[in-house]
Amino acid sequence: MTEQNEPNPAETSTTSQKPSNEVPAPLSKNALKRLRKQEEWEQGRESRRKRRREKRIDRRQRRREEKRVCAVAADNNDGDDGEDDDAAVAPSVAGTDNHQEQMVVTAENKKRMKKQQITMPVAIVVDCDFESYMTDKERVSLASQLTRCYSANRQATCRAHLCMAGWQGKIRHRFRDVLGDQQRHWKGVAFVEGDYLVCADEARRRMTEQSPASSLDGPLAQSDSPAWVKDDQEDDGSAPPLDEANTDVVYLTSESPYTLQRLEPNTVYVVGGLVDRNREKGLCYRRAREKGIRTARLPITQFMRMQSRRVLATNHVVEILLRWLECGNWGDAFLAVIPKRKGGSLIRDDDGQSSVRDEDDDHNEGCKEETLKE
Repeated sequence: MTEQNEPNPAETSTTSQKPSNEVPAPLSKNALKRLRKQEEWEQGRESRRKRRREKRIDRRQRRREEKRVCAVAADNNDGDDGEDDDAAVAPSVAGTDNHQEQMVVTAENKKRMKKQQITMPVAIVVDCDFESYMTDKERVSLASQLTRCYSANRQATCRAHLCMAGWQGKIRHRFRDVLGDQQRHWKGVAFVEGDYLVCADEARRRMTEQSPASSLDGPLAQSDSPAWVKDDQEDDGSAPPLDEANTDVVYLTSESPYTLQRLEPNTVYVVGGLVDRNREKGLCYRRAREKGIRTARLPITQFMRMQSRRVLATNHVVEILLRWLECGNWGDAFLAVIPKRKGGSLIRDDDGQSSVRDEDDDHNEGCKEETLKE
């Protein structure tokens, strides 16, 4: 009787397989839409890569032709004493987009082209070690910002030693697989897999070997004023003491109780490479304090009134630092870099009035959060 009541193995096997034969739940319309978009994106990957390659070749040809035309125009103006040196008209560059019109080479442009670029004894480290805090879309945005950082430093009159820390994972793969390893052609940029302190060691080496002593001319030569001031806040007793081996490293974060007044020579300034739409508030500050690293924030509130949220992209922070190296004035640096859509207005020190850019004097001064990372 017992044997007759035992279940049939075939029936048991069939019963155990029933869940696997169940029809999966249908995808929602939004899920199907996202799936189709992802498939279309993957199918067009090769064509996009081809278009980017063609655009790069076209840009290089335009640059070479523009340099040749500018050099010829400059030589002609230098040799013709009787000619008007205020402006020289160069022939148009045929076969290039947006360059069909004639290019006017003014005396001011010639001076700018001939002006020597100087590499200052200041390092800017972009901390890219925030991969786990960002979505794929935000990582794409960060890659674009890193490209703009390099472009701004490359074109700046006063350059800094630019370094990328935490160069690994998906951000590195995006540059390799999608952007054609373009960073391999970047000149004067260090890519370090380690954290920002490991990258700071490389930055120190570059500042020592490559920056001439004459670079201290200009804003960096100011030593009679403090480099930072402390806000009227109580010290955090739980914070660890500063790391004596890295006193020349400053992590820029809006949560810092110290406001930057000027840049210091032979100093490494760390900018958080984080695009999180302000989800991770205080992350950069905590990361710096855990390792006993100095922190500071840009003096935005001392020089600017903002109609919108004070959120600056990583490349905006880098550009502001480069502008200060050139002019030594935070107000001018902010006005030159902060996008007009943010409605920034400069606070004047003489009469308390503000020089407004693209907005009315009547603006909202509500307490909106300030952050130096996007």
